[in-house]
Amino acid sequence: MNDYTKNLTAVGACALGRAFGYEPLVAHRLLEATGSVEALFSLSEKEREELLGPFSRYRGRLSGALIDEAARELETIHKEGYRFISLEDENYPALLRECPDCPLGLYIRSDSPVGEIFDGAPCISIVGTRDISPYGKEWCRRIVFALSQAPVKPVIVSGMALGVDITAHQAAMEAGLRTIGVLPTGIDDMYPNFHRKAADRICALPGSALITDFPTGTTPQAATFLRRNRIIAGLSGATILVESKKKGGGLITANTAFSYGREVWVLPGRIEDPRSQGCLQLAAGHIAEIISDVTLLPEALGLGRFNRRRKAELADEIADRYRDALSVNEVDMLQQLATYIKLNRGHNPEEISEALGWDYMQTRRRISRLCSDGFVEQDLLLRCAIVVRNA
Repeated sequence: MNDYTKNLTAVGACALGRAFGYEPLVAHRLLEATGSVEALFSLSEKEREELLGPFSRYRGRLSGALIDEAARELETIHKEGYRFISLEDENYPALLRECPDCPLGLYIRSDSPVGEIFDGAPCISIVGTRDISPYGKEWCRRIVFALSQAPVKPVIVSGMALGVDITAHQAAMEAGLRTIGVLPTGIDDMYPNFHRKAADRICALPGSALITDFPTGTTPQAATFLRRNRIIAGLSGATILVESKKKGGGLITANTAFSYGREVWVLPGRIEDPRSQGCLQLAAGHIAEIISDVTLLPEALGLGRFNRRRKAELADEIADRYRDALSVNEVDMLQQLATYIKLNRGHNPEEISEALGWDYMQTRRRISRLCSDGFVEQDLLLRCAIVVRNA
């Protein structure tokens, strides 16, 4: 037996999540009636049934077998290196706890202690379409880098999906920010599968993590994405919708955030672009504020004033070197590449292209340009590093 399975609060919260994960309000009403998870599961099975009522459709869900199943699950995840915290745990994220339908517990995968993941640092959710445009990708990155220049460093939260989500996670890591990925699966799975390497990088980054409220063995389905979205919204003081069609998970997350009384911001786009329709819809309904200047966003989010002098000198040097010779987009790509190499010394072109989601040959070409102009150096194994300049 480990500390998890000896802890009736943890086991009970796990059991409640398994029984009422899609109907958390039912579980919360049971806790209101009894006072705590431990008090609820200190009752006999018969007393729990009486609490549900004689005609409840939930009768039988809080059986002794469910408790045994939850205990076995916590034993298994402990052996596999995952963790679980209940709603009543002191490390449970405070903003999420305020939500009326918050999960009864969270499964966590991270190399960092739970107290370093949910340490009170402000969380900002960045969400949007899987079908991200070049415009959306560029401005998603610019938003994250602007937030990284604030005096108070936020944690970037998203859902590990294609498009906006993975762009936000990767930009956060490149900018030196922590990030939390919320999964639509059990903690023992990953969707989409080809984001596993990004997931490993997140878990290894201090203060970052993957989390979910789904039991192990849960596979992605339409309903799991909807349930996942409420956690993304609930963790964060503000949600930024980068791009969204008239219907989509990002739009649902933004509306959920609004229902929780949180701030919602949108990136404006062209009126005729389908990817802009969700953002325009929220702005027209006075649900969201429009981002008109990313340098003003940190202060608007309570992170402190953006200080242009805090921008990386390396990025400024690259802009000065190439702005007259290359397109704005290509200069931005070189800045992204240099920033990544600065934060991930020793990675080779293959690792870099995979991490950034770029074509391998384009990555090699950009590295060669930075090498020839004295910004980057490579060893015999092609591992990259920023050239250190004399003071």
